[in-house]
Amino acid sequence: MKNELIFDIEKELDGTKIREYLRKKEFSTRFIRSAAGDKRIRVNGKIAKLSYVLREADKLQIQVSKVEDQNIEPEKIDIEVVYEDEDVIVINKPPGIVVHPTKSYPSGTLANGILYYFREKGENCIVRLVSRLDMDTSGLILVAKNQFSHMSLARDMQSETFKKGYLAITHNNSENHGFKESSGTIDLPIYRPGDGEIIRVIDDRGQRSITHYEVLETYEEGQLLKLMLETGRTHQIRVHLSYLGHPIYGDALYGKEEQQYIKRQALHAYMLHFPHPRTREVVKLETDLPQDMKVLITNLKDIK
Repeated sequence: MKNELIFDIEKELDGTKIREYLRKKEFSTRFIRSAAGDKRIRVNGKIAKLSYVLREADKLQIQVSKVEDQNIEPEKIDIEVVYEDEDVIVINKPPGIVVHPTKSYPSGTLANGILYYFREKGENCIVRLVSRLDMDTSGLILVAKNQFSHMSLARDMQSETFKKGYLAITHNNSENHGFKESSGTIDLPIYRPGDGEIIRVIDDRGQRSITHYEVLETYEEGQLLKLMLETGRTHQIRVHLSYLGHPIYGDALYGKEEQQYIKRQALHAYMLHFPHPRTREVVKLETDLPQDMKVLITNLKDIK
């Protein structure tokens, strides 16, 4: 069954309790408790407690899906599905849409649209965001469709096989224009100055933050950069680039509003690699630059 995980108990793990067995398989404590409490754990077809001692050739079965509710109203919103299976869905988010409901944006968010999409398909899923993007950043967002896949993906976000790539169009600065090196690493700590503050700053009191960059194209008044995150701090790319004198075009928070060029920050999450929760094979996804960033590049190329 698609909504079930099945493990044939190995000889070397004969005599292991279910609780310890699942921990060895890197299941989170929260998931283990939830599955046991909902009686979604069976051995050879019969409901089993966590204290059950497994024997070689036992068949351990864990039901992944369960009935769940979420305080989000489904809304018919067009969403672009890049990848989907029984465990995950990846959406190409357009700019100008909030990912999840907030006090300021209680409806009309990507989560409202995804929940509607699930209901239309007859799937009893809630929206479990694995990755997020700012309102005016476009690109790939990963959503788990069950508790198991969310647990697995959240854990794997720290692994080398989980990669997030971005494309940004940046300003040159007055002193040395764009980045002189074709590639490099930005290693600067990011700090939140106060509770409730949206803006982040570079400060030694902050968390270590690492961004790898590669210059793809250079223009008279800007550059197209490919960026890979080693850490995932709030606004990390925007803060790093602005601090170095290369703010992203249209970034009103860390640069300036530039309606004549683009109506939002020119930042796009174009690439996502992640180990699949069930198969462990790495899923590799990429998406093209959105039209507004293509137009911006065309305009920058015309500047002599």
